[in-house]
Amino acid sequence: MIPTFPFGRTGHQSTRALFGAAALGRVTQAEADQTMELIISHGVNHIDTAASYGDSELRLGPWMARMRDRFFLATKTGERTYQGARDQIRRSLERLRVDRVDLIQLHNLAQPEEWEVAMGPDGALRAAIEARDEGLVRFIGVTGHGLGIARMHLRSLGRFDFDSVLLPYNFVLIQNAQYAADFEELLALCQRRNVAVQTIKSITRAPWGDNPHTAATWYEPLRDQPDVDRAVHWVLGRPGVFLNTVGDIHVLPRVLDAASRFERRPTDEEMAAVVKAQSMEPLFV
Repeated sequence: MIPTFPFGRTGHQSTRALFGAAALGRVTQAEADQTMELIISHGVNHIDTAASYGDSELRLGPWMARMRDRFFLATKTGERTYQGARDQIRRSLERLRVDRVDLIQLHNLAQPEEWEVAMGPDGALRAAIEARDEGLVRFIGVTGHGLGIARMHLRSLGRFDFDSVLLPYNFVLIQNAQYAADFEELLALCQRRNVAVQTIKSITRAPWGDNPHTAATWYEPLRDQPDVDRAVHWVLGRPGVFLNTVGDIHVLPRVLDAASRFERRPTDEEMAAVVKAQSMEPLFV
């Protein structure tokens, strides 16, 4: 089974591998049902979805209608204005068939112009706070991609006391000295404030480039189990961070298998060997 850890200040003991339900965006309900059975068999008790993840919220709905109390349920709004976010939060509740989610996140808040709108007096943050005050959500987080996102999350935490952050983290990415420094600064602040830190893109091999897309992920993932093991174990080897699983239901079993067998963090030499053998490249440049 996958070990658990306190999800920041929420009081929830979440499995360190969270189910990234972007994987359900373009699947049938039957495929979604099989996937839910798989994550349950691994003991996963935390689901992360978003309004923009295709049919993901709809696919989760039947399960949330009957098993809501089994999961810490998070979704996201990509809207930046108050009214847009307010409407989207309520639509997500309908699609998920729930009266409340545990965590609402401002999705991919990475661009300064969008940040100013979302964090302004008539922005998405106001809608999230209102939803929390009304009991529609319990906690509020912020997410993002790109090399500048750790720095942006620091800015966001300077404006509002978010309960969680989400950002990329893998061995190749952390070789970027500036990103590594920003990540460490963010992690230290989150640990002081007891803010949950979620990570994504753990098994990224490289951008697709001109290669045919053979997985539902927007990057080419590692596939061989030993390589997935090392990539997943490298992330889980960092105390206090959570790993959001891959956005493809067919690759997902390998990530869950790796997470369930975590014992130690691979060495830099072991990771460098994977990078060389798989010709791994940075996803963000």
